Amino acid sequence: MAAVNHRILVIVTNVDEYQNVGLRTGLWLGELTHFWDFAEEHGFSTDLASPSGGRVPLDPESLTAPMLDDHGTGKRYLDRDFMNLLGSTMKISDASVDDYDAIYLTGGHGVMFDFPQNRDLRSLIVQFYETDRVVSAVCHGVAGLLEVTLSSGNPLVQGKKVTGFSWPEEELANRATAVPYNLQEELQKLGADYSTASQPFTPYVVVDENLITGQNPFSAREVAEEVIKQLTAD
Repeated sequence: MAAVNHRILVIVTNVDEYQNVGLRTGLWLGELTHFWDFAEEHGFSTDLASPSGGRVPLDPESLTAPMLDDHGTGKRYLDRDFMNLLGSTMKISDASVDDYDAIYLTGGHGVMFDFPQNRDLRSLIVQFYETDRVVSAVCHGVAGLLEVTLSSGNPLVQGKKVTGFSWPEEELANRATAVPYNLQEELQKLGADYSTASQPFTPYVVVDENLITGQNPFSAREVAEEVIKQLTAD
């Protein structure tokens, strides 16, 4: 599809800790910056929205030296104007699908708690998908698709080729006992055609028409590439 608005709505979490253990979480910063930078380089502007609006917490693990050195995330982290955007995000309920060409769901474990049950987010995703706009998500952001039911009554992911943070990656990240559910398993229960890269923590993206999903934090830029490719296609 050709872009009309040249705008992308980016969804981020408001949750700063796991609900069942005392670990901190939040947005995985690189999953925002990698996507944002590529979209901006190709003439697209991006708006941030979150379930509650306002402040977006950052996952401490995403701020370690290796993560900040990756693909310019550290440069964004030092950019006061950019980081200030994370202090005053729009509420999802205030966003209109008519203003955007695509929606992108970022990850970080926080989204597992506030994305799936958010009625406004579910409604927005359906509107994007059923008007042939691009629906994209990366890593745990794919959890935002779990409760989405189309007008047909079928789950959005049913019969769709998708990926998302895998259970082996969850175990390697030492979060298997902290997360509220197994994202990989939940997608498969809904009838999704789920697949992963041959090696954990390597970039992997799956495209099924206007549904684009990435497996892990290192897939965010590749998700952006696929989104922009669709939006700029003749």
